[in-house]
Amino acid sequence: MTQAPTPTADTVRRLARTLLKDGAGDGGAASAAGPGVRPVTEGPAPAAWWVGTRHVLRLAPDREVSARRRREPRLRDLVRPYVPVALPAGVAQAEWAPGLLCTLDTRLPGGTAEEHTVSAVGETDLAGLLTGLREVPARQAETLGVPRVSPRSLESLRRAAAEAAERLAAADEFDPVRLKQLTPPAAVQLAAQPGTAVLVHHALTGGHLVVGADGRVRGVLGWDAAVVGDPAEDIAGLALAVGAPAAVRAATLAGYGARPCLRGLWLARCDTLTHLAEALTGGTTAPPLLRTRLRRAWEPIMLERVTDLRAADETP
Repeated sequence: MTQAPTPTADTVRRLARTLLKDGAGDGGAASAAGPGVRPVTEGPAPAAWWVGTRHVLRLAPDREVSARRRREPRLRDLVRPYVPVALPAGVAQAEWAPGLLCTLDTRLPGGTAEEHTVSAVGETDLAGLLTGLREVPARQAETLGVPRVSPRSLESLRRAAAEAAERLAAADEFDPVRLKQLTPPAAVQLAAQPGTAVLVHHALTGGHLVVGADGRVRGVLGWDAAVVGDPAEDIAGLALAVGAPAAVRAATLAGYGARPCLRGLWLARCDTLTHLAEALTGGTTAPPLLRTRLRRAWEPIMLERVTDLRAADETP
């Protein structure tokens, strides 16, 4: 496996200058030394950098991510006509290290769902996104190399989450009684239904939702993780990004029934428990975002109070 070197501002600046053809079109931030660059997030080896005011440069850390990002521009072109939100446009691609891809994309204006609260109107934007993904021809996505993946077993996730909940209880992080709402029979009833696979973004994190100050969802990033599979995974992602009630309202507006909504909710809840427990292993300090996601996913929703799973709407 290729070991990715540590990127530096000089490395990124040289790459950006080449990809922008000596700084042309960089939004006025170029100088004789090249366009202005800065990491999107802080860290020892940032993988995404702002380039001027109009572009973002992403550095793939390995060959697997490189392969996904090579197909990403074509997938975005396939998806774009079906969704009501903006998607980045690809500007250029190149290798930044042997076998490792870097991609220069247009920057979408706005903040993230971690910075701005999604409004009620923004929830309709998310509903339009889920509706559009369901309408994208799955076979066309697969011809681009998007993999088809099987639905996860909610019962397996429930068992792992139950163990994680006990560890979190010992650390005074979670009351495991709350997980008892998801009984083994309920987990079986919430299994993914046959014939419901659609194009799934599969990474609808708060950082991938571009949100305006008015709460509207203006764009969606991070399409390299897309798969053809269980639509409840995107409902789960939204529960972590914007909270369970907003995620379920958006999914309901998109035409999803009680079963996929509740399945997505419990996928998210089980994931938050296992991820937080893993992060706390060995007495390490968990990132605050993991606790935020747990809080969001476990927000109560009216649907779980009124739905009899045996008679749940099975609208895919």
